[in-house]
Amino acid sequence: VQLQASGGGLVQAGGSLRLSCAASGRTFSNYVMAWFRQTPGKEREFVAVISGSGISTYYADSVKGRFTISRDNAKNTIYLQMNSLKPEDTAAYSCAAGRNFARTPATYDYWGQGTQVTVSS
Repeated sequence: VQLQASGGGLVQAGGSLRLSCAASGRTFSNYVMAWFRQTPGKEREFVAVISGSGISTYYADSVKGRFTISRDNAKNTIYLQMNSLKPEDTAAYSCAAGRNFARTPATYDYWGQGTQVTVSS
């Protein structure tokens, strides 16, 4: 599975962005998909996860109510709609694919490159 994330950019606090992650390779709907984020000098942080069917989702407390993860299995793509962005959301956001519905980065087998999100105050 190859993953390509996009949609990052510079936005003012309170604004919105939508990230996309396009997948190629094996059967996309078989994979749990997740978003993680990382800032320099810090460990990778879980953001959100979605089951293969799209029915189940789970969010980090820090983004709950502001971010929404979704997927379109017909397009082999997942999304992260980010609203009410805060400066502390600034990070490189990466998508990941795996077999287990989990928050731990080591659980995931495939990773896309990061897309930078910068939120100015």
